[in-house]
Amino acid sequence: MTERLGGEFRGLDERLAVIQARIAAVERPFEHDVEVIPVTKGFAGNAIEAAVDAGCRTVGENYAQDLLSKADLIQRLGVAVQFIGHLQSNKVRQLVDIVSLWCTIDRRSILDEVAKRAPGARVLIQVNATGESQKGGCHPAEVAALVDQAGAAGLVIEGLMTIGPTGQPPAAARRPFEIVRALVDEHELDICSMGMSGDIEMAVECGSTQVRVGSALFGPRPVSAI
Repeated sequence: MTERLGGEFRGLDERLAVIQARIAAVERPFEHDVEVIPVTKGFAGNAIEAAVDAGCRTVGENYAQDLLSKADLIQRLGVAVQFIGHLQSNKVRQLVDIVSLWCTIDRRSILDEVAKRAPGARVLIQVNATGESQKGGCHPAEVAALVDQAGAAGLVIEGLMTIGPTGQPPAAARRPFEIVRALVDEHELDICSMGMSGDIEMAVECGSTQVRVGSALFGPRPVSAI
């Protein structure tokens, strides 16, 4: 174990093991692997180094400028990056050499921009299954059209991504998660990315194949990043 798992991220490998144990303990409708995606948004590059030292090979980032500042480190470490934040068309060109999976495709304009700047890119379509206006994502009824449009544009549609309801107990996420899992199955997609630190068990029970974990691994984000 390298010294990068000391200091402010001491015990990260143990916290990752706890999360993996939480996942393993969940009874699920069918057997499937669940990948833990460490979310390093708002943290300095040493958070990515610590995640890699703990055995992770993919991280999630939300902010374009934050991600760009870590580009050299990411390249040196050989870590894959999922972009999981709100995506603006004018940022796509800057990120094409860094992002390996675009997780927040939710409208035709951004789909077309990614297809233009990163032909053949791997994408997830973000679905807003809670109806909360402050959240990104397309309406569940719009998924089929976006899947067709993404395929026609030459993008590789890996799956769907969603976020559970804000400020609610984990049980409140069941129905939104079930809706998104059903859409993944309907369109025969591979990735069902749903669940964060507070609702991991519910997400896995409903069929998530990826959970995005920030605070449960790294602790609270720096105040300047919130």
